[in-house]
Amino acid sequence: MLAGKRITVILPAYNAARTLARTYAEIPLEIVDEVILTDDASSDETVELSKKLGIHTLVHARNQGYGANQKTCYAAALARGADIVVMLHPDYQYSPRLVAAMASMIASEHYDVVLGSRILGRGALAGGMPLYKYIANRFLTLIENVLLGLKLSEYHTGYRAWSRAALERLALARCSDDFVFDNQMLAQAAFAGLAIGEISCPTRYFAEASSINFRRSVTYGLGVLETALTFRLARWRLRASPLFPDAD
Repeated sequence: MLAGKRITVILPAYNAARTLARTYAEIPLEIVDEVILTDDASSDETVELSKKLGIHTLVHARNQGYGANQKTCYAAALARGADIVVMLHPDYQYSPRLVAAMASMIASEHYDVVLGSRILGRGALAGGMPLYKYIANRFLTLIENVLLGLKLSEYHTGYRAWSRAALERLALARCSDDFVFDNQMLAQAAFAGLAIGEISCPTRYFAEASSINFRRSVTYGLGVLETALTFRLARWRLRASPLFPDAD
């Protein structure tokens, strides 16, 4: 608990058995009240290891997608009384030790959303991010900042903290069940006028860390551009979108 607020860390997992223990070991359990893992029909021992570690574990009977996994995670966290929810990938790519810092920024009530940015500082390339992904990240972020009217260093991190009020305000059920879910969720937050902060986060790229292939990366990138354009058209009230219900 932090400043009287219940902190929950959610772990959207798929075949994370090789990195889950390392990730969990660095979560600051002295301030985190609960850790929730949703397994999206992994073929490895993710579920067994999660339960052995004492994590509250939910299981999808069939693979539903990255976005659907997060929807289950967020719904469970809110249902179990979370005031602040930190979404952390269990692949050990991001530093779990920053959970306290990110949750503290939410607890301060200065921010509704906090992103762990790989781009602030020199973390991305130094941590092994492939050059083509770095360039794509910077290009997409530039376009999104223009269309969404923000000044973020990146929109594509898998490390995010949210206040309960922010999560309850967003129409997450209308977001994709695939990888573009993260981006749509953040665009909804921007559309709602939520205060978004960032913190520099070191990152690690290694064999066991999850990563989508080039084809899926292209699909994701096109989805990001579509989301940003849809946001702008909805903001100008030129086209209604279920992603941005306030514009309906």
